[in-house]
Amino acid sequence: MEDQKAAGDMIPVILKDGSVYEVSDGTTWIDVAAGLSRKLAKEALAARVDGNLKDLNLPARPQEKVEFLTFADQEGQAVYRHTSAHLLAQAVKRIFPGAKLAIGPAIADGFYYDFDVEHPFTTEDLALIEKEMNKIKKADFPIVRQELSHEEAIALFEEQSEPYKVELIRELPADSQVSIYKQGEFVDLCLGPHLPSTGKIGVFKLLSVAGAYWKGSEENKMLQRIYGTSFPKKKALDEYLEHLEEAKRRDHRKLGQELDLYGIAEEGPGFPFFYPKGMVVRTELEDFWRSEHRKGGYLEIKSPVVLSRDLWERSGHWDHYKENMYFLKIDEQDFAVKPMNCPGAMIYYKTRVHSYRELPLRIAELGLVHRHERSGVLHGLMRVRCFTQDDAHIFMLPEQITDEIIGVMEMIDHFYRTFGFSYRVELSTKPEKAMGSDEIWDMAISALKKALEMKDIPYRINEGDGAFYGPKIDFHLQDSLGRSWQCGTIQLDFVNPENFDLTYISDDGSKKRPVMIHRVVFGSIERFLGILTEHYGGAFPIWLAPVQVKVLTVASRHAEYAAEIAHLLEQEGIRVEVDDRNERVGYKIREGEVEKVPYLLVLGDQEVDSQMVSVRKRGTGDQGSLPLQKFVTQIKEEINQKS
Repeated sequence: MEDQKAAGDMIPVILKDGSVYEVSDGTTWIDVAAGLSRKLAKEALAARVDGNLKDLNLPARPQEKVEFLTFADQEGQAVYRHTSAHLLAQAVKRIFPGAKLAIGPAIADGFYYDFDVEHPFTTEDLALIEKEMNKIKKADFPIVRQELSHEEAIALFEEQSEPYKVELIRELPADSQVSIYKQGEFVDLCLGPHLPSTGKIGVFKLLSVAGAYWKGSEENKMLQRIYGTSFPKKKALDEYLEHLEEAKRRDHRKLGQELDLYGIAEEGPGFPFFYPKGMVVRTELEDFWRSEHRKGGYLEIKSPVVLSRDLWERSGHWDHYKENMYFLKIDEQDFAVKPMNCPGAMIYYKTRVHSYRELPLRIAELGLVHRHERSGVLHGLMRVRCFTQDDAHIFMLPEQITDEIIGVMEMIDHFYRTFGFSYRVELSTKPEKAMGSDEIWDMAISALKKALEMKDIPYRINEGDGAFYGPKIDFHLQDSLGRSWQCGTIQLDFVNPENFDLTYISDDGSKKRPVMIHRVVFGSIERFLGILTEHYGGAFPIWLAPVQVKVLTVASRHAEYAAEIAHLLEQEGIRVEVDDRNERVGYKIREGEVEKVPYLLVLGDQEVDSQMVSVRKRGTGDQGSLPLQKFVTQIKEEINQKS
């Protein structure tokens, strides 16, 4: 500090813990970090200054509050990988000078950059680009921010023949300042912030190439998107690449075909087919869902798939969701294929007069819905055009809100723990396009917060991401690979009871409005099944497994005993197959293991003579011989416990 004081005027900056730290006027944030700790200076990637992300090479100003971000922070990772995207773009421009730059953001676990280039990128090209990226990294170019006027920025990128950048700038207000970043000969339009220099990036890997429409619209030109990732240390990169390989092995599209569960036909893009074994898993999920909902006091309905335009106008979907809907005409009238089940539940509610004594009324539906999704975003069972939502709608008195929300949260917790998922919770607030007054929204958000706090559930606020009719609690489950999936949701709705004129007779005989909850647990049967397939790597727990036991014969003379065993298992409600082919038993065992069958029963002379079964358990191997009835007792207990 003495050297700093001697250098000139001192200014105070405020650290994250609230303490004041004095530095020389003109000191950059990276120098501030260095004054605090050599390790911090090495690891710092950006500064959060008075709540805004800033470049480390910007000067500190008096009384600014600073927090330094490292790779341990999500925002720090975003800065790191956004800079990596610029490194990629610079390398591509060096190798393919005619390439036009589009956009290159950081994304979860990586980054991408979109290019308009005639040459189709190949695997060999990615290796060349990586090599050039390493040259740029070693050159350690300073990354410098510069502010231009709107006109100057347009002139710069027109001169560089970058039409996509010019288009983006023209969308900004004419009086705005435009920020650009330079590194060596490369310049890009960018808000920033970025790392201080290209040498700050540790290791990176380009992963794949895909097509992407400019601005995500099919009406625009198809660009080429290069995906990559980057980390400070090689060990972290290696672990991530192994993680990707494991994810490929668990890909539900691959396993769905290998295990004969489901598929997508060319004749129905986005419309999944479930095969017999897939239907077993699906039916088990639905049976579990129905059983738990009966216990929870829910009544099940089934509403039509096609309903009139008037209904969707009342619900708000016509104005707020029309681009995702399918339409048709019947008897010259406009109809829509339902994208959501909620209007059907409200129609059912209105079929008779309700007393306050009946509430809460819990109405559940496994309802098939259709939504128009662009072909480019379709992805196996994870993103489809038709799916079954495990919906429920609860109509209640205002004073019942907290208890009902808590009840739904407890049900969701029970479901996820049954499947071995942990989860985190987000509370999403009013979006820009929304129905209802601020007062109603504030009341609904407060009710959700109260329920979360009463259950002592940690949550984070997701500003502006609520449904158009109300705020919501979203449940993001975590699978065995650590990936996050948004599945369950609880949406509180004061708006649609008004739109649909829903009423109940109160204790004083007057008509009043109920409050409504929309909620799902799985989210959709299809997507949840895809998530489960990857979570378990196709090795479903025994209660879900399409085939629970496979009986294998050592020789053809054992086929009669195998048929007898299979018949007895079937009578006990156990799903069983027999493999009595004239193949070596070792081959049959390996095939059963590839099919991920929980139990294999091997039958040879010894088993026939002793009337026993030789048991092999998935994942642990040979369990020895058991009397059949003892095996049945064990397996049925495992099934009933949903182990």
